[in-house]
Amino acid sequence: MATAVPAERDAVAGAFAGPHHEVRLPGVTLHRLSPAAAPAAGPVLDLLAAGVGPALAAASVATALTAGALAGAPYDLVVSTGIGGGFAPDAPVGSLVVADEITAADLGAETPDGFLPVTDLGFGTVTHRPPAALVRESAAATGARTGTVLTVSTVTGTAGRTAALRARHPGALAEAMEGFGVAEAAAAHGVPVLELRAVSNAVGPRDRAAWRIGEALAALTEGFGKLAPVLESWNPHEP
Repeated sequence: MATAVPAERDAVAGAFAGPHHEVRLPGVTLHRLSPAAAPAAGPVLDLLAAGVGPALAAASVATALTAGALAGAPYDLVVSTGIGGGFAPDAPVGSLVVADEITAADLGAETPDGFLPVTDLGFGTVTHRPPAALVRESAAATGARTGTVLTVSTVTGTAGRTAALRARHPGALAEAMEGFGVAEAAAAHGVPVLELRAVSNAVGPRDRAAWRIGEALAALTEGFGKLAPVLESWNPHEP
């Protein structure tokens, strides 16, 4: 399964040849990119426009994963993909980032001494780690950089917040709004997760004139085309 929002969904679908059809589930619609009548011809890839934000993404992905499990066809992998902000100069506009850690950047509590992640409060988790071998193979195939991709509920728009995120997460290359929600749903089903992002803008003071969404979507389409053979040949039992 791959998840994205509508424009990104089209970029991902463009990397896969062949017919597709819709599978309607409560609250979500899957776009099945492999002929249902001939599953032996190759792996079935379901594409889901999961929505914006970690909560809706988690709910949408959980619906699809549950439906697959109940139908006796559980998923082997969930890929969260789309565009996002990159931390300059490490992830410039137009580049690709594969997450070796998917981290919720703002799940926790503000205190007089600063931000505390939810794990410091004694419960929950803030990080999911995709399979290391899959991360390496995906980065090698696409030319992507590897590092932490942060999940935020509010897009960063100031220099101060950018500096605070970099201080708390020095390995961060990008931020987006869905990865951690997708990873939480996948983890609940025991399914591994991968996150791939194309950088459309620099994380920092909000400047819509500097966004390059078209460039990022083109990079995503090209990157997913190179990623497709990796996903099709990946062994889910690899660590």
